[in-house]
Amino acid sequence: MKNIIIVESPTKAKTLKKYLDSNYEIIASMGHIKDLPKKDLGIDIENEFKPTYRYLPGKKKIVDAIKKASINADNIYLASDPDREGEAIAWHLYEELYKNKNNVYRVLFNEITKEGILKGLENPGKLDLRKIDSQKSRRILDRLVGYLISPLLWKPLKYGLSAGRVQTSALRLICEREKEIEDFKPKEYWSITAKLLKDDFLFDAKLVKVNGKKANIKNKAEAEKIKKELKKEQFIIDSLKEKISKKNPPNPLITSTLQQEAYKRFGFSAKKTMLFAQRLYEGIEIGSEGPVGLITYMRTDSTRISPVAIKKATNFIENTFGSNYVGTYKQKKNKKSNIQDAHEAIRPTYIEKTPDKLKKYLDNDHHKLYTLIWETFIASQMKEAQYKTIEINIKAKNYTFITSARKCIFDGFEKLTGTEKENKTFLQIENLQKGVALVLKDIEAKQHFTQPPARYTYATLIKELEDKGIGRPSTYANIVSTIIERNYVEIKKKYFYPTELGRLVNHILTINFPNIFDINFTARMENFLDEIEEGKYNWKEIIENFYKGFNQELENANKNFIKNLVVDKKCPKCGESLTFKYGKKGLFIACSNYPNCTYTSDFKRDESGNIELYEKKDDLSGIFCEKCGAEFVIKKSRGGEFLACSNYPECKNIKNFIRNEENEIIIINQNEPLDYKCPQCGGGLIVKSGKNGMFVACSNYPNCKFTTQIEVNNNKIVPKILEIDDITCDKCGSKMIVKRSKRGTFFACSKYPECKNTKSAIIVDNTITTKENAKTTK
Repeated sequence: MKNIIIVESPTKAKTLKKYLDSNYEIIASMGHIKDLPKKDLGIDIENEFKPTYRYLPGKKKIVDAIKKASINADNIYLASDPDREGEAIAWHLYEELYKNKNNVYRVLFNEITKEGILKGLENPGKLDLRKIDSQKSRRILDRLVGYLISPLLWKPLKYGLSAGRVQTSALRLICEREKEIEDFKPKEYWSITAKLLKDDFLFDAKLVKVNGKKANIKNKAEAEKIKKELKKEQFIIDSLKEKISKKNPPNPLITSTLQQEAYKRFGFSAKKTMLFAQRLYEGIEIGSEGPVGLITYMRTDSTRISPVAIKKATNFIENTFGSNYVGTYKQKKNKKSNIQDAHEAIRPTYIEKTPDKLKKYLDNDHHKLYTLIWETFIASQMKEAQYKTIEINIKAKNYTFITSARKCIFDGFEKLTGTEKENKTFLQIENLQKGVALVLKDIEAKQHFTQPPARYTYATLIKELEDKGIGRPSTYANIVSTIIERNYVEIKKKYFYPTELGRLVNHILTINFPNIFDINFTARMENFLDEIEEGKYNWKEIIENFYKGFNQELENANKNFIKNLVVDKKCPKCGESLTFKYGKKGLFIACSNYPNCTYTSDFKRDESGNIELYEKKDDLSGIFCEKCGAEFVIKKSRGGEFLACSNYPECKNIKNFIRNEENEIIIINQNEPLDYKCPQCGGGLIVKSGKNGMFVACSNYPNCKFTTQIEVNNNKIVPKILEIDDITCDKCGSKMIVKRSKRGTFFACSKYPECKNTKSAIIVDNTITTKENAKTTK
C-alpha cells in the first residue's frame, strides 16, 4: 500500500518519517503553494469577489513533484498545520491536484509525536470548507484594503508605503498612546513614611488616612505641616489583622501569553518566539532519538488540556514533589466569546523530557522557550501557594499608618517556579501586640508626580491587541513586525515610538477612513471571520457589506486625501499653507504654493507634540578630531551615518561609528581585530568597510568568506552572529549550508557538486532561513 502525506516543512516531514513505516511517503509543500497575484488586485469585485490565485515563485516544480509522487497512491493525506492557514494550504493542494479524487483526506496533528500522528491518521476527515471560507475572506479583506488604499500614500509621500486593515489599527493604538503621553499634565503629590521602633526592631509605616479619609497630600506645605504635628504625637498599635491568602498557579500558555512571557523574560520578539515554537512543534534532533516534536501546536487561544496530559502531569508532580503538591485542576471557562478552542493550550508533549534533560540538545534560545512552556504547564497542574499576611494599623491622633509583612506557609506551584522571598521582618511584626506604644525615630516626606500611561512594549501591545479583539493569535507576530518593517514605529529601550512617517500615515488614514480603521470596527470584522468559520454567516455577504462602506470612504478619500497633509502653520515667505512632503532624507515641510514659492523646512516636535519649524544644521557629535582639534559633525551617506571633521575642506578626517542602546556614539576603526573567532573556520574576525558601510569579516579572506553585521554590547564592537536554520535539500534530502556571493547570502546543498540545488536566504529575527521556512511561522 502506498500512502502520501503532505506537510508544509522538511523538518516536520523528517519527524513524521521517524514514526511511520515504508508504506508512507512524506512530502513537504514548503508552505503555501498559491496566493493572490502581486501585481494585480486578483479579486473580481463584479463577480461576487471571486479571488484569482497564482503559483508562488518556485512552487510549480514542487506541485509537479507532488503530483508525480501521488499518481498511484492508495491514500493521500493533507497534513498541513491545523489552523486557517494550514487549511488554505490543504485546499490549494486539493484544488490543484486532487479535486475529483475520493481518496484524499485531511488529517490534523495537534502534536508531532507517535501518538499524535497515529491518532490523526486513524481519524481522517475532509477539508473544512468553513475554515477555508474564513481564511479566504481574511485574505480578500486584506487585499482590498491594502491594494486600493496604499496607492493613495504613494503620490503625496513615498512609493511602497502600505496600509493594512489590521496593521493600521495597531499603529493607531501606538499613535494614540503617544498623544496621551504628550497631553498628560503631571500632578504633584506627597507621601509620608514613619520610621518606628519597638525595642530593637525598626520598621517603616506609611500614612494612609487623615481623619478617617484617604491621605491626599498635594504639596510640600501640607506635608511639612503634617510632619510637624506628627512629631508631637504618640504612635500606638491600634489593630492587627491576620489572613491567609492564596496565590493561584498560572494558566497553561496560549499563543498570546507565550509571546508576552517570552518577551518579558527573554526579550524575544513575537516573530522570534513563533519561529522557535514552530521548530519545537515540528521536531528537534534529540541525540539517538532523532527528531522529536517537543510541544503541542503553538497557535491556540484555548487553555483547555486533554485528560491524558493532566493525568501524566499529575503523576509527574506526585512522584517529584509529593501528592500534597498535586492541584485540583479545573478546566477554566473562557471569558471571551471569540475563543476558537480547536486546540489544547501549549504544553510539552513528553512530560518526562524536563528542560535539564534536553539542555545539551537545544541551543540557548530554544531551551529558554521550552523551559517556559514546560514549567508553566507543570505549574498549572500544581497546588496554589499559601501566604500568611499580617497588617498592622498604627494610630497617631487623627493619622493612620499601615505596615504589613507576609510569609509563605506552603509553596505549592512555587516549589517549581521559585518561591517569593520571605519578608525578614515577619517574625518581629508577628510579635507586636495591640495597644503597644512605638517610638518615632524619624519621619520622611517624599515628593511624587503622577505618571503618564506607559508606551507599549511587545508584551503590552500584544495584550492590548488581544483585549480589543484586533487580529488573532496566529497574526500578532506579523502585525507587529509589519509596522516595524514599514518604518511606522521604532523601538527605543524596549518601548514602541511612532515615527514621524507613522504619525502622518496614521493621521491621514484614520481621517479618510474613519470606519475601516476604527478599533471597534476592526474587532467586529474579526468576529465576523470567526463566525464564518462557525457557519453563522456566508463569506460573500460579509465581504459585500464591508465593500459598500469601504468603497464610499475610498471615493471620498480620493477627493480629499492630499488636503489632510496640510500643516497648521503658514509659510513665512508667502503666507500660504504648509504641507508635509517626503524626500530622500525623509519627511519635511514645504509651501503648498510650490512652484511659485520654494520654501522648505525641517521640523521637530515639542513635548506636547506640536510641530516646530527649524533649519537643520549638521549635528555636532561631542567628539573632537585628533588631527586638527575641531569637533566632528554627523553626516549621512548611502552606507549610513559617519563622522566628518567640521574643519572640512582644510581637514578631511572621517570616522565610522555605531550607536549603542542609549544612542551614544561608538567609534569603529577599519581593520580593528575583535575578540571573537570565525564560526566557519575558527580564524580571527576584523572590522571591514564596504559600499554599504562597516561590517565584520574573517581575517582568513579569501580562503574564508564569512561576513556578518556589527553590533554593540556593553559599549564594545561585537559581531552579530546569526543562527542558521536547519534547511534540508528538497531534491536529495541532504543538509543545506550557508554560502555568500556578490548577490548576497544563500543556501547550497552540502552534496555539491553532485547536487547543485540552491535557495535564497533571508534573515528573520537573527536567524538565517529561507522564505518558505519563514512563511511556515506565519
